[in-house]
Amino acid sequence: DPERHVNRIMAQMKKDLRLSEEPKHIECFDNSNIQGTNPVAACVVFKDGKPSKKDYRHFNIKTVVGPDDFASMQEVVFRRYKRMLEENQPLPQLIIIDGGKGQLSSALKSIDELGLRGKIAIIGIAKRLEEIYVVGDEFPIMVSKKSEALKVLQHMRDEAHRFGITFHRDQRSKQ
Repeated sequence: DPERHVNRIMAQMKKDLRLSEEPKHIECFDNSNIQGTNPVAACVVFKDGKPSKKDYRHFNIKTVVGPDDFASMQEVVFRRYKRMLEENQPLPQLIIIDGGKGQLSSALKSIDELGLRGKIAIIGIAKRLEEIYVVGDEFPIMVSKKSEALKVLQHMRDEAHRFGITFHRDQRSKQ
């Protein structure tokens, strides 16, 4: 029963990430640039544990000059949720930021500016050791490498990375 499988993973994710509710709607962000040229970002959306490709979004970075990953993340998160609020779209239960503490705190500035802190859970996932950064925790959470929830988070992060890199290549080839 695929639905039971998804429910089990969502329950595991809620527990592993210490969330207040199961994340049925998750969005993951990643930045892409080569030494600051053609900076872009990608947002992938998963609903009930599956990619919702029609909801994927690309962003050209508009306000950041040079290779500033933190400022780019702040801009993209702000633009995404400002628009969702303006259009009365349902917000996700969880936002995943590809990166560690720096990218997470940059994204959090936008969440605060929009008055969404406490309304959406937000975490960062750092690639090397698969550390999960949670707002307010000094040290990262280490989720079991065997956890199905971690595998879903990694899949989302990798999908955001793939989607962003593809868009970045398209932008470069247009030049």
